[in-house]
Amino acid sequence: MAGQGTSSSSSSTGYDLVVVANRLPVDFAVDDDGNVDWKRSPGGLVTALEPVMREADGAWVGWSGAPDLAHEPFEADGMLLVPVTLSADEIERYYEGFSNDTLWPLYHDVIAPPTYHRQWWDAYRRVNQRFAEAAAAQAARGAVVWVHDYQLQLVPRMLRELRPDLRIGFFDHIPFPPVELFQQLPWRKNIVEGLLGADLIGFQRGGDASNFVRAVRRLTDHPTRGSVVSMGSDDPNPGRRVRAAAFPISIDTQHFDELARKPEIQARAKEIRADLGDPEVVMLGVDRLDYTKGIRHRIKAYGELLQDGRIEAASTTLIQVASPSRENVGAYQELREHVEVLVGRVNGEYGELGHSAIHYLHHSYPPDEMAALYLAADVMLVTSLRDGMNLVAKEYIAARSDLGGVLVLSEFTGAADQLAPGPILVNPHDIDGMKNKIVEAAQMGAKEKRRRMRNLRRKVMGDDVAKWSESFLGVLKAVPARDSYV
Repeated sequence: MAGQGTSSSSSSTGYDLVVVANRLPVDFAVDDDGNVDWKRSPGGLVTALEPVMREADGAWVGWSGAPDLAHEPFEADGMLLVPVTLSADEIERYYEGFSNDTLWPLYHDVIAPPTYHRQWWDAYRRVNQRFAEAAAAQAARGAVVWVHDYQLQLVPRMLRELRPDLRIGFFDHIPFPPVELFQQLPWRKNIVEGLLGADLIGFQRGGDASNFVRAVRRLTDHPTRGSVVSMGSDDPNPGRRVRAAAFPISIDTQHFDELARKPEIQARAKEIRADLGDPEVVMLGVDRLDYTKGIRHRIKAYGELLQDGRIEAASTTLIQVASPSRENVGAYQELREHVEVLVGRVNGEYGELGHSAIHYLHHSYPPDEMAALYLAADVMLVTSLRDGMNLVAKEYIAARSDLGGVLVLSEFTGAADQLAPGPILVNPHDIDGMKNKIVEAAQMGAKEKRRRMRNLRRKVMGDDVAKWSESFLGVLKAVPARDSYV
């Protein structure tokens, strides 16, 4: 959907629901006359929150995605969008630097070593303050403000200092690390205190919430009881209580289910298999090109299965979709080179004229093509080394109303907590064990496939992204309103 954005400022009373996220839910550009051209961005968060925000008269605060692009708040798709301007230097230091080269690897079990730079931290703090001020300017008295993800962990405290009357929630879309790892961060206490500005802190897994509470106990003097933290006299709302809890995110399950039932999508799935030479088994991996996703482990296991003769290249094909990600960060550039070398080696040794052992696709696909790929795949390989949730696993299940297909799922994903038993669980660090599980999935009988997929769909179809947002906001709105206003 695209259209013209109309410039708007907040009303005198402000907005009852304000969402604060690193990115706006649209991609937009400003023409020479100052008009805004926008197009809705894909993503589960937009799908979950758009109807809620329309009903609540909501505003969304976020970055446009481009450097130095400044514009007044404007209406788009029934929401007020409030752009936060970031300079090219801030994008490099706050986003590519501290968010994605410090926090991301640290929060994902130090699979890659984090980098700690004081200049990056300073930029992170400045940008978080700007987001907090933008949210405070849009929020009505006693409004609900929902802050999202690791790029904005200081915003809750900053916002509470500006507006003690607000009910503030924070949702962490990625894992929260054990305190033994988290303590590496020089600014660890600042992050914990920043998050404690919220009334409700949501995580993907119960273990992540527990890790956070343990960090509170280790790094602060705030009393805790179970998952509740009591704030002291130095808080803008003395005596306030903060709850940390798991709210596992999901997808728009109905949308993927309906897509996969369309005759044209089913025909496209058959066409994909035909284009591959109608192999007996099609395996599929769909990931952002990220070192947390275990793509190299997956390709190594697949290549060794071909070498061992346990699967045949003539009858088995692996499709690996690796969408571009953070291409300005050095670790991601190195990962792409490594993955492409591995794919080339496997194809060089086991490919044949007219048939590749691995079809490697370094770009993204729209939902209809993804639904067709899910339908075409006999085995879905999700081998993440660490993942907050992994929504691809849920998309695959939602697309398989035919009860076909087998999900091979890393035990280090949040989805493993929710979906087991049903998937074949693997430890991607155990290459031999993963090889055995992949063969088991490839050889599984139709009856066992149906039994597992039926159980998986029962869990996923009744727990969609709308239910997730309603659950979180329901708990947050139950926080008593406050009279104080600064």
